[in-house]
Amino acid sequence: MGMMKFNADTYQLETGSLGRIALIVGIVGLLLCVAGLFMDSHQFFQAYLTAFTFWTTLSLGGIFFVLVHFLTGAVWSVVLRRIAENLASLIPVLTIFALPLFFGLHDLFHWSDAEYVAKDELLSHKVGFLNVPFFIVRNVIYFAVWNGIIFLINRFEKQLDAGDMSAVGRLRKIAAIGVVLYAFTVTFFGFDWLMSLDAHWYSTMFGVYVFSGGFLTSLAVLTLILIFFHRQGVAEGLITMEHLHDMGKMMFAFTVWWAYIGGSQYFLIWYGNIPEETLWFLHRWEHGWKPVSMALIFLHFALPFALLIFQASKRNLIVLASVAGLLTIMHYVDHFWMVMPSFENHGPHLGWMHLAAWLGIGGIYVWFLCRRMGRGPLLPGNDPKFKASVRFAN
Repeated sequence: MGMMKFNADTYQLETGSLGRIALIVGIVGLLLCVAGLFMDSHQFFQAYLTAFTFWTTLSLGGIFFVLVHFLTGAVWSVVLRRIAENLASLIPVLTIFALPLFFGLHDLFHWSDAEYVAKDELLSHKVGFLNVPFFIVRNVIYFAVWNGIIFLINRFEKQLDAGDMSAVGRLRKIAAIGVVLYAFTVTFFGFDWLMSLDAHWYSTMFGVYVFSGGFLTSLAVLTLILIFFHRQGVAEGLITMEHLHDMGKMMFAFTVWWAYIGGSQYFLIWYGNIPEETLWFLHRWEHGWKPVSMALIFLHFALPFALLIFQASKRNLIVLASVAGLLTIMHYVDHFWMVMPSFENHGPHLGWMHLAAWLGIGGIYVWFLCRRMGRGPLLPGNDPKFKASVRFAN
């Protein structure tokens, strides 16, 4: 894929041919998506929504990483911040990828069909919130907020690179406001695109569940990028095993957090035993979905927990890469599990359209990520805490 080149003086990165390979994969995937749209629009939009929410929550996790970094004034993560920012900065690309879904609302959501809603008493009571115009307005607001946060962060980061130390204070103020706006928008994004697929069901914890999975995956992908850089000799001596050790700690903590939120949601509904609430989980247990549900418990929580609980494993690159890769895969399975049972009562079926949509969006995503990483300094060398971050030790 071509050797990466890193300039230790300017912190500039050349990504080699990786971006071009990703672009080719993305174009092929999107062409297959177009073919899938004409062959079976229902199946296409189901697969496309699964892939879209996967990649979007990944970038949303990157935004949260950056916001919390500035909000807490963290030292250890200074050298990692720009990489997380690059993940976050792909929100404008994902905004474009969101557009096709608005043409498939009738393929995805029962509440978008006025005749269907008129015959359903429960949906009739929710029509004030679940209607197409308001749905579109809400999503315009979500993406405007996220793009606005990213725009301001990138703007003040450039000022910091130019030597303006006052930019650090401005970035912290943006983080204070941004994290509140982020909490509301991500929560309702999960409600809109995933929970309302079955509009009879609701859970006030669902938005936190969607957030926690996305942030955990952003940590996993960030860890994979750092290990890849380590293998390529990028930022050698600047991004160290100490930083990877802390990424292992973060993955461990948010593996537990994801399981806590998912388990709490399940057990509260199980204990309440109200038919309208239990139906969502029943759809994900019957008709062949039980193995997928069990896989999420064991491969998204139990195995990563068991591997990362030991300090030595957090300093082992093979273990870290394996766990990060597994968490990334299981994040897609999680979104597949949230989306598909709303349509597939005959059991889980991972078709070629799912692969095409994931590779189509993902290929373009990685291409833009490589471009972003090569556009400016990979590390914020002018940050007042930069040297302390490089020297950080657990």
